[in-house]
Amino acid sequence: MQLVSFSVSNYRSITTAYKLPIRQSTILVGPNNEGKSNILKALVTALEILGAAASAKMYRGRFLSPYRERRDEYEWTKDYPVNLQATNPSGESIFDLEFRLNDGEVEDFWREVKSTLDGTLPIQLSLGRNDPGFKVRKKGPGAATLSKKAEPIARFIAKRLNITYIPAVRTSMEAHNIVASIVDRELSVAEKDEKYKNALEEIAKLQQPILDQVSKNIRDSLKEFLPGTRDVRIQVTEDARMRALRRVYDIMVDDGTLTQLERKGDGVQSLAALGLMRHASESGALGRQLILAIEEPESHLHPSAIHTLKKTLGVIAEKHQVVMTTHCPIFVDRLSLKSNIIVHNKKAQPAHSILEIRKTLGVRASDNLLHADLVLVVEGEEDRRALIELLKYASTTLTGALSHQTLVLDSLVGGSNLSYKLGQIREALCSAYCFLDHDKCGISAAQRAENEGLLSLADVTFTTCSGMKESEIEDLYDDSLYAGMLQARYGVSTLSPKFKGANKWSDRLRETFLHQGKTWSDQIKGKVKADISELVAASPGNALNPYKRASFDALVSSLEIKLKVIKEAHI
Repeated sequence: MQLVSFSVSNYRSITTAYKLPIRQSTILVGPNNEGKSNILKALVTALEILGAAASAKMYRGRFLSPYRERRDEYEWTKDYPVNLQATNPSGESIFDLEFRLNDGEVEDFWREVKSTLDGTLPIQLSLGRNDPGFKVRKKGPGAATLSKKAEPIARFIAKRLNITYIPAVRTSMEAHNIVASIVDRELSVAEKDEKYKNALEEIAKLQQPILDQVSKNIRDSLKEFLPGTRDVRIQVTEDARMRALRRVYDIMVDDGTLTQLERKGDGVQSLAALGLMRHASESGALGRQLILAIEEPESHLHPSAIHTLKKTLGVIAEKHQVVMTTHCPIFVDRLSLKSNIIVHNKKAQPAHSILEIRKTLGVRASDNLLHADLVLVVEGEEDRRALIELLKYASTTLTGALSHQTLVLDSLVGGSNLSYKLGQIREALCSAYCFLDHDKCGISAAQRAENEGLLSLADVTFTTCSGMKESEIEDLYDDSLYAGMLQARYGVSTLSPKFKGANKWSDRLRETFLHQGKTWSDQIKGKVKADISELVAASPGNALNPYKRASFDALVSSLEIKLKVIKEAHI
């Protein structure tokens, strides 16, 4: 059972109903104090009330129990808009939720409710001063019958729903509370074991003489002040002894230094609480649909931890639904625009463009990234200049993307800057792809970026060449393209035996220069690379060696696929 839409009206700062699509991952984005948290809390409130409906009784569309004893989810004086309370003392907050059932759940619905359903179940909750209202908002034939079966329908939803709310403030106390519930639940099983019971009895026998002596000492002391005192007994009941054993523990975390969790930094405590909350909710779901509601997951976290957390939440969203609030660009879903709900100026609606999200979050993208959907990151300016023309020649799709600047190329000027560059691109709400030299520098830069959550193997192509341990983009070029230029400008021939072999191009070229009595330096290497890139840009059709171009062809294919996925996501 999946939640597919939600709307709320007359709840806290929200007076107008918003019908918001809810997907596997839904991100409420916007500045502070615009209503993101209120929308999320409204969703949590509605789902928590529905989740408790398994034991509820109803009368004329109103829940009776356990809601008369439970007022923590909704308090009218605080949650109904204050400016409406005087004029509408009987006003109610309205929550509309629409669920989609799979074929198996439709059959279960028939068995449990005795009514047919087309796969869509829209319900409405109304919360006010009195007991909550519940009704099915189905139209057409059978609507009246469904409305009369509110109680079994509420139980049907409750049995299949599990909501977990993770607030913005996450400390070691939240982690301890979760661990306490897990330990309590798991140890309750051990307490049924005879060996465990015998051990508790032995502990009681050992404690009793000490308790008796303490009781006697206290009694004698009290008699001096309270002569009427006849006896004092200090006792530990069996239940208290078991509870004490369940709660005597420390959470020790070894992240290089074994330390109590409460003595770790705010970031570690926040991540620990997030992880434990997720674990507790998943382990307690028992086959129900888990909806994870997270407020500002970026709170207290270092940028590298934020990237890692985003990846983790993406994995969770593959099995469960995740709804979060954020004003951090990193959590924006770049590939599925409609998964981002913009909350601004007291309004909420799905995003229609990256520009709209950037404006809402105050993100300033550089001119070259302003319209970009995808940024191809290459190592140097020479690579960028040559690849623009090579990509245009290789693909009409990429030609169009480059001309409309939905695909742009950006250079690192050194592979060690990769993580920094990818961070900039992500903050500008663009997707990135990398084309890197297959050498120690390029590989290590990619590994660092991957460890920091900024890059995956699916988003990088290396300039590999068959039979070569290391290679760079110049290894893909046909020697005949630049042999004449090297001879004319530098007096160096590519016919030298030093230019042959399996070493990467710059190493072979250095040995060639030195072998032919020329000096070599990084400055000379840079000038030669620039000269060759001009030749490639001028003649892209003849630039690539047909036996070494496989990695370039793979790059073209990957870029076309990425652009197609982005385009489809924007429709």
